[in-house]
Amino acid sequence: MTASAWSILPPVITIVLALWTKEVYMSLIIGIFSGAMLFVGGNVLEAILTMFQVMADKVGNNVNILVFLVILGILVAAITRSGAMHAYGEWATRVIKGKRSASFLTVLLGIVIFIDDYFNCLTVGTVMRPVTDKFQIARTKLAYIIDATAAPICIIAPVSSWAAAVGSSLPKEAAIDGFALFLQTIPFNLYAWLTLLFMLFIIWTGRDFGAMRKSIEKSNEHFEIPKEYRDTAEASVSAASEGHGKMMDLLLPLLVLIVACIYGMLYTGGIHEGRSIAEAFANCDSSKSLVLGSFIAFVFTGFLYLPRRVVSFNVFCDSFGWGFKAMTPAIFILCLAWTLSGICSKEYLDLGGFVGAVVEAHAGVVMFLPPLFFLVAAGLAFATGTSWGTFGILIPIAIAVLGQGASDMLVVSVAAILSGAVCGDHASPISDTTILASAGAQCHHLDHVATQLPYVGVTAVCSLLGYIVDGLTGSGYAGLGAGISALLLFMTVISMNVSSTDA
Repeated sequence: MTASAWSILPPVITIVLALWTKEVYMSLIIGIFSGAMLFVGGNVLEAILTMFQVMADKVGNNVNILVFLVILGILVAAITRSGAMHAYGEWATRVIKGKRSASFLTVLLGIVIFIDDYFNCLTVGTVMRPVTDKFQIARTKLAYIIDATAAPICIIAPVSSWAAAVGSSLPKEAAIDGFALFLQTIPFNLYAWLTLLFMLFIIWTGRDFGAMRKSIEKSNEHFEIPKEYRDTAEASVSAASEGHGKMMDLLLPLLVLIVACIYGMLYTGGIHEGRSIAEAFANCDSSKSLVLGSFIAFVFTGFLYLPRRVVSFNVFCDSFGWGFKAMTPAIFILCLAWTLSGICSKEYLDLGGFVGAVVEAHAGVVMFLPPLFFLVAAGLAFATGTSWGTFGILIPIAIAVLGQGASDMLVVSVAAILSGAVCGDHASPISDTTILASAGAQCHHLDHVATQLPYVGVTAVCSLLGYIVDGLTGSGYAGLGAGISALLLFMTVISMNVSSTDA
């Protein structure tokens, strides 16, 4: 299908309906169906068949991610039933003295788990949620911290699945090494750095504003678990008493999970075939790596628990069903979000082709390229819910416009693309990382989206100003300084006009 402005209609419909109705499942289904109707020219039966064909293709291509989620859910259920979470909670209660400490510990764990945003969202949420609940930290605030330490950390971590995704986005004929280009963009990824800085400021001062402030004030008055997660929470409380695990029964499986996932990336990237570590990470299959790593961790956990009788064999096996059930909402939303991105792909509505044509048509003035790429990447990632897809669309365009040489302007422009993609992904209600952050925090999804949007907006505006300076000066460091200065000014204004929400 020829790319046209109509291709942007399905994600717009989805986002508007989601924000209006607060029903993300139905909004996604309607958005997908509208895209299918556009593609087949209004034939209802063909649209239905197209919708489910796209779903089958996307789910099939992403089945490793779904398997990873299921295994991780089972692993989390087993750890919970072992009583290790309870032991960790008791330790954390002795060490952590308030909301601020609990929040900073959540940030630290999010930074440590830098391998993959999926893994980050679910693991950090699962481990820290009992602790943050104890101090009555709003689930929306927890979801924001998880989301802000997921993609923004992965995109500036050399060893991550995102580094591999960026490297694989370069055209096959490109003379530039994708991993080397990614490393050069790290200092100039303004949105990632400014998000981390702003999040630390908010945690330290407690000066929340907008929808987040209302949510926190409501939580301070009456802390409440979202209704869709109450059954899971009750099951977690009852399960925690089934085992007699210690802190090492939590830490060792997590450590093995991290190490095994790193090894999985090296293995699928060809480390045993003579490739260097950098080459292996650049060529790895991240979804296969996560499946391999999670399965190794699961098997290790079984051998750790069962011989020591931390839990009985029946209890361990019972965690299979419970873990799968806990992941069902996230899996369903992911399947629908992938289907929507599939409808908008090159094979169907070609949203990327339309956006690419618009960018190329207005790429005559080089100085405007960094802010232009940032805005387009943010808009595309927001509309499609995928930052990786945005990389694949815009990075080849940037290379085509600016040439094969790793010039300063190319590095800054690619950094702007990565920054904008993470920004749009961070804000989008149909983004898989946003969905998983909600699932990890067990927070109502659209509440999470609404509360973090003002924070995303602040860092997005400061990042845009930085990229404008980048374009005018040709220096990435000048833009970094401008972005930080703008954010510091905004934080000063907040400090003068907003009171702390810490009870």
